[in-house]
Amino acid sequence: AHRVPFYVAAPVSTIDVATRSGAHIPIESRPPREITHLGGERVVPSGGVAYNPAFDVTPARFVTALITNHGVVPKPNLARLRALLTQS
Repeated sequence: AHRVPFYVAAPVSTIDVATRSGAHIPIESRPPREITHLGGERVVPSGGVAYNPAFDVTPARFVTALITNHGVVPKPNLARLRALLTQS
């Protein structure tokens, strides 16, 4: 959106071409305590809450290239990902 290059580094084992879109990827929710506490001590105000997703999903249109253990895929799309997976 702001014309800033964005690269994703991930092993090919994490690529799932059967998933239709990022909207279909389940996001693991991590315990809020991981960010509300430090060394066992609460570091946010009492009553403060936290949302702690393990990761997020970047829309493909913003990805400049996917860097994998089997090569680089510029402007990744389904065809390019399938081609990478058949070479792996």
